[in-house]
Amino acid sequence: MSVSRSFQFDQIGVIHSCYRQKFGIPRQPGIVTAAEAELELLPPYNQENLVRGLEGFSHLWVHFIFHETMNEGWRPTIRPPRLGGKQRMGVFATRSTHRPNPAGLSVVRLKGIQSGNGKLVLQLAEADLLDGTPVIDIKPYLPYADALPEAKGGFAPLPAVMAEVEFTEEAMAKCLSYEQKTGRQLVLLIQQVLGQDPRPAYLRETTGRRHGSALWDVNVVWESRGDHFLVTDLEAYTPDHQAFWHYQQHSDQ
Repeated sequence: MSVSRSFQFDQIGVIHSCYRQKFGIPRQPGIVTAAEAELELLPPYNQENLVRGLEGFSHLWVHFIFHETMNEGWRPTIRPPRLGGKQRMGVFATRSTHRPNPAGLSVVRLKGIQSGNGKLVLQLAEADLLDGTPVIDIKPYLPYADALPEAKGGFAPLPAVMAEVEFTEEAMAKCLSYEQKTGRQLVLLIQQVLGQDPRPAYLRETTGRRHGSALWDVNVVWESRGDHFLVTDLEAYTPDHQAFWHYQQHSDQ
């Protein structure tokens, strides 16, 4: 009996997310509660009968494709950020994007379902999904089967306490103006994204470098100040901003 080793999946939807770049995305869902996203179902999967009964579930499993890294190939061993990027673990012992099959799995909170004008959209919260992510399946999250409090977390225990995030007066004024115009919780989103310290492991001990994190349609400019992070400015986001992260030496260094 021959067994097929190749499979093809249809894309059923696409993610529209506050995360415009990979840099800054939390390493697990649920860490950044202010993160919002939409899952737009694509034809022919944008029919209301396909999601009938889904409104009764608070959370969903989203199966997706790591589209930004899939062309980079897979790696047998990975340097997990949780280990400071200094130790290698087998790819199947990690949630790295560089996998033999570039498939990801994320649990998100379902806020609501919108239908109209030929579109069917699932409103999501607490997501860790990049804008433009292709979705290949969704399933309801079952707390009695999917939540196992006694399970061991290996080398990836619960995240440490969030770092403090401060704002200059100018940056805070821009954030509040943005919130008033859009209704989005930008200040809380920035605090939660930066509070988990999104920097690569080899930059964790550095200070005085400027970084940029693209959230929604703004680029948040910030720098490390030793025991906290300082948001110094908000810029209009453009595709010219680097895909992962950018920094410059602080002007007074």
